[in-house]
Amino acid sequence: MPHLNRRTLLLGTAGTLGLAGVLPVVTWANEGSSQEEYPPNWPGVKPYGAADTRKDLWPRDDNSRVLELELRPRDEELGRVWIRDTYVNCFVVGGKPRYVATGTTRAAGLKSSSPWNDGIFIWVAESLDGPWELVDTTGIRPGAEKGKVWSPEFVGENEPGRTVVAPWQEHWYDEEHGKRGNVWAPEVHYFRGAWYIVACMGDHSRKVGSFLLKSEGGIEGPYRVVEGNLDKPFGDLAPGGPEWIDPQVYHHIDGGLHTEGDRAWLVLHNHLYSEFRDDMEDIVQPTNLPKFEQAPYSPEPYLEGAHVFKHEGKYYLVHAAWNRRSESPDGSTRYAYNTPEAERYQYDAIIAVADNFEGPYSKRWTAGVGAGHNNLFADADGQLWATFFRNPVAGYWADPSRKDDAAVAGVVRMEWTGPQGNRIYVQRRER
Repeated sequence: MPHLNRRTLLLGTAGTLGLAGVLPVVTWANEGSSQEEYPPNWPGVKPYGAADTRKDLWPRDDNSRVLELELRPRDEELGRVWIRDTYVNCFVVGGKPRYVATGTTRAAGLKSSSPWNDGIFIWVAESLDGPWELVDTTGIRPGAEKGKVWSPEFVGENEPGRTVVAPWQEHWYDEEHGKRGNVWAPEVHYFRGAWYIVACMGDHSRKVGSFLLKSEGGIEGPYRVVEGNLDKPFGDLAPGGPEWIDPQVYHHIDGGLHTEGDRAWLVLHNHLYSEFRDDMEDIVQPTNLPKFEQAPYSPEPYLEGAHVFKHEGKYYLVHAAWNRRSESPDGSTRYAYNTPEAERYQYDAIIAVADNFEGPYSKRWTAGVGAGHNNLFADADGQLWATFFRNPVAGYWADPSRKDDAAVAGVVRMEWTGPQGNRIYVQRRER
C-alpha cells in the first residue's frame, strides 16, 4: 500500500532523524510483562464519558512541535500560517517518502475562515523536518497564488464534461454576511497512483457537506469534482445542524478517506461510512449510509473530525469531542464528554479500536488533550504521529494570553501499547 501505517522500517531513516534529535523517544519497562518494549494501557476513566486530563496526554515540548510551513504573503504579519483542522500524512511516491500538509486556512484580511475563505492550500516536504514548501501550482495557474490547488474562485475553469467547482460550491452573497462560502477540513490522499482531496463546504456555503476532488495531474492538480458531487455533498441531509442553517442544505460534514489495498471508504460525521465505487466517482451507497457499530456515551455528544486509521491489523476510529468542565455534587471539578451544557474546556481526541472497519468498536479513551480534529499517520520510519491545531474558539486556548498558541500546524508523537493493549495515546512520560 502507498500509505505508511506500520512500525517496521520501510524506507530507512530519511523521515525523522532531525525530529528524533529534538524529541526524545520514550521507552517503557513493564515488570512481569512479556512485551516490555510497549507502554501500558491506562485504566479507563469512570464513569464512561468522563475525560482524562492528565498532563501526560497533552502535546508538550518533549513530544510535539509546530511545523514551519512556507509563508504566504498573508502570513507574514503573524509570522506563521494560521491553520485549523491540521492534516499531515506520508505517502510513498516513486519509491520515496512524500509528506503532505493542509488544513482550513483564512483569506487575507479575515480573522477566521468564515463567512468565506479562498480555498485549499497544500505544502510538501521530504521529511517532517521540512523544509515545508507550498506545492508548485505556477505551471497550472501562472498568475494565481502559489500552493492554492482548489478554490470556489476557480469556477471559470469549468467546461463541458469537466467541473472544477460545482454550483453549490461557488461563492455567493447576502445582505447579512456579504461574501459567503468556505471550505473546511481538507485531507490529501495518494491512492492507486492518483491524488485525491476530500473536504467539506462549511456553514456559510450554499450547501454544507463533504465532497471529493480528483487530480488530473500530480499533487498540484488540476483537480475536478467527482460525478457524485456535481449536485450535492455526499450522503443524505443531516439532522442536528446549527439552528441558523437551513436544514434543507445541511449534509454530513468532515468527510475522510480510508484506503486499504485497492479499496477506499468515505468516513463521515455522525458515524457514517460507505465504500467508494471502483472508479472513485461516487460512493457505492449514496443514500441511507450504514453506521459504525460503536459504544456511545450517554448522552452522546456532538462529535467531529471522524476518521479511521489502521495499525497492526486493528482499526482505530478517531473523533474530536469537547471535554467540558462542571462541578460534581461533592464540589470537585468534573471533566467529561457527555455533559453538553457544561463549560468547554478542551477539544480532545478520543479513540476506539476494533477488529473490523465497521466495528464493533471498543469503549473510547482519551488519546490526546487539546488534540481534537486531527489525523493519525505513520512517518517513513513507522513512528506514529497525530496532528493538532489547538482550537482557538473556546476553552483554554481562548485565553487572550495564549492567542499566539492557537490555530497552528502541530504534530505530536503517539505511542502504541502493543498487540495486547492495542491502544494509541499521545506519547506519555516514562513512569
